Amino acid sequence: MQLKANVEMILAAAAGIFIAAAWQMNRVDADLYVWLYAAAFLIGGFSKAKEGILSSLEEKKLNVELLMIIAAAGSAAIGYWGEGAILIFIFAVSGALESYTLQKSTKEISSLLSLQPDEAWKRQSDGTYIKTAVSKLSVGDVIQIKPGERIPADGIVTSGKSEVEESAVTGEPVPSLKENGAEVYAGTLNTNGFLIVTVTKELSEFMVSRMAALVREAQTAKPRTQRKIEKFEEHYVNIVLLSSALIAVLPPFLLNWAWEESLYRAMVLLVVASPCALMASTMPPLLSSLSNAARQGILFKNGTAFEKFNEVNVVAFDKTGTLTEGRLIVSDVIPENDWNVNELMGIAAAIESKSSHPLADAIVKWSSEKNCILNIKPEEFKDEPGLGIEAEMLGKKWRIGSAEWTGVLLNKKAQGLEEEGKTLIFIAADGVLAGMIALEDVIRNESVFAIQSLHKNHVHTVMVTGDSHRAAERIALKAGVDEVKARCMPHDKVKVVLQYKEKNGKVAMVGDGINDAPALAAAYIGIAMGKGRDIAIEAADAVLMNNDLNRLSNMMDLSKRMKKIVRQNIIFSMAVIIMLIIANAFDALSLPLGVIGHEGSTILVILNGLRLLRG
Repeated sequence: MQLKANVEMILAAAAGIFIAAAWQMNRVDADLYVWLYAAAFLIGGFSKAKEGILSSLEEKKLNVELLMIIAAAGSAAIGYWGEGAILIFIFAVSGALESYTLQKSTKEISSLLSLQPDEAWKRQSDGTYIKTAVSKLSVGDVIQIKPGERIPADGIVTSGKSEVEESAVTGEPVPSLKENGAEVYAGTLNTNGFLIVTVTKELSEFMVSRMAALVREAQTAKPRTQRKIEKFEEHYVNIVLLSSALIAVLPPFLLNWAWEESLYRAMVLLVVASPCALMASTMPPLLSSLSNAARQGILFKNGTAFEKFNEVNVVAFDKTGTLTEGRLIVSDVIPENDWNVNELMGIAAAIESKSSHPLADAIVKWSSEKNCILNIKPEEFKDEPGLGIEAEMLGKKWRIGSAEWTGVLLNKKAQGLEEEGKTLIFIAADGVLAGMIALEDVIRNESVFAIQSLHKNHVHTVMVTGDSHRAAERIALKAGVDEVKARCMPHDKVKVVLQYKEKNGKVAMVGDGINDAPALAAAYIGIAMGKGRDIAIEAADAVLMNNDLNRLSNMMDLSKRMKKIVRQNIIFSMAVIIMLIIANAFDALSLPLGVIGHEGSTILVILNGLRLLRG
């Protein structure tokens, strides 16, 4: 893509040099200057002529590229070589600028793909590691990443500890600590430790591969405005050609014009009425915006989704993993019957260390951070799914889990914690309550600010979650969400989205899990968290690669800016075309001025779209 943009710019520059040489030779050699102009035609117009001819043959219709080539050739045919050459030159420059815009929109992804190593250190059956092509890695393979090396594949850390610089994928400049159980991505940099990683995805499913696929899909999918303009172009080009032909033929018979004058006015009309600027009104702004969005960590699958984003007036959030971190932490420890906090949590952690349940991880982590871990192993460990665990320790039979499992009654403290929406774990020793542990989900740091920013844009916010009403209300209150829909199954989330649609709501759904996929697909725009489930990412229209909810308002503002610039471009390009046509009708426009006015407006429209690369 970059090569194409460079070649087109070089050819345009070469055409300009031949034009300048022809101007000089016009005073010296009348024959040579024509050949120099012809060279400018050939060099500057080849790329666009080829594109126009192939496109016309494929789609069986005329297009604006052919219109400009016909106008340039017609100008030369009636002796206006210089004007035709300038038309070709400026048309070539505008084409090179469009290619540059497209190249910029893929630059970040191309640079990311280039970071992915071609080889990996793969573990063999005898425990040794040998270099293997990344393309030959399979799910389940074990690889080693040394300090300073880039991670070659998506996977899970099974051994080792290191900080990994993930800015290429997430946009976050601060390295992330990776240890046992952490997810790592191909193309990111292992900074200071050895990591042993189990590959979890095939090459085509690596995060960087999916990002590249999303960008390619977005580039090829045209937004609604562009599709309307192209539909208009189909009829408009034919009208311009017919009008030019009539002006070339009829005035000599009806108005006694000289044939030379009639042909001249027809060529001017062919040049100034061509909708080049109008055709360039949408795609350069869109591609610039998509590039800007990708740089900020949001990938849109198609231009239509980005174009519609400024229309959103309702944003529905999943709770767990979207507004919250999706991990529970210990918030309260309430010992009972003469037990103290350290004793209670030490015993709980020793028993829970045998469990793989997420609640157990939270308890063990808290106890480790508070130095409450006991060097005593529980005996006769038993895990009852959905209820809790049982073990013998310190001469007592311990049960940890629900109130039903432990056989205790809820007291006022427990009822108060439940009303706050917290998850309660009861601990009983020989059937007597020893204490309670309350856990809560952690709200994302950026959630509150993200909600506030959406409210400033007059966007209604709603949280849809499968969690209890109390737990949902607690998170909603902290985040500042306008409305809560709790106890929602996947089909209930779809119903919520459809209910808002019926009220003329343009709903953006933000989620990360399998249960969010139906609602993401049903929404006006579906937005998946980048570290969410694959099915959610597939169902969504856009992906928040760094999980930063603050980017939602940024993208809404960027979409509004794009809409404003597209509107400016369309109004400006149409106004220029109308003014030039009127000037030509009153015999007040020369071909050189028509060329400059027409092609100059095209370049201005493209440059106006390129402004969206900033900010």
